[in-house]
Amino acid sequence: MKRPFIERRLRELEERRSRLILDLAVADEQLAYLEEEADDARVRHLVAETPISEREGHDLQRQVSAMTRHRDDLLAQIFRVEIAQSELSSQTALGE
Repeated sequence: MKRPFIERRLRELEERRSRLILDLAVADEQLAYLEEEADDARVRHLVAETPISEREGHDLQRQVSAMTRHRDDLLAQIFRVEIAQSELSSQTALGE
């Protein structure tokens, strides 16, 4: 590949990586909030022992699970971008 193409692609990958890192920070904050809410819901259910409190706890736990999957996906995307950056950087270093 030609050097200008590789350099442009590296810049694009770095921009994507930066956006993903920001998204990950937001997901971490949301996950922490949801985990706290789910913990509170479990305590409320222990005290109230009602079907509504149980359902609320299950709903929040599903949200925690979904956010955890989203966060894991973001981490995987960041990892893939970093691999692509590394491969392109090595091509640049080798003069290809």
